[in-house]
Amino acid sequence: MSKARAKVFEYVEPIGARVLVRKDEPKRETKGGIALPDAAEIPTITGRIVTISALVENDPDMPLRQYDKILFHPKEAIPVDLEHDNQLFVVPVEDVVAVFRREESENSSTGEE
Repeated sequence: MSKARAKVFEYVEPIGARVLVRKDEPKRETKGGIALPDAAEIPTITGRIVTISALVENDPDMPLRQYDKILFHPKEAIPVDLEHDNQLFVVPVEDVVAVFRREESENSSTGEE
């Protein structure tokens, strides 16, 4: 008789003032159509926040939330070897440069056109 083994899922919980980010795919071409070589180093990259530490979540002055799209400097980002494509990084909040926000128009929030 074989025993059924429960699946165990690994997850990463950042500690301190850090967030876990899934890096966006690198751009291979500029908007103008110029192909970028694989070795082109871009000093800031974008990604989506997968999870945030309790310290960041409980800080009302910290404008970062789960699923936010951010621009971050990768110098201090720590790669997380949890997936085969290695797109996860633990990023200190001081390396988050910007958060992308969408402003809702007045017409869409009031239902008017």
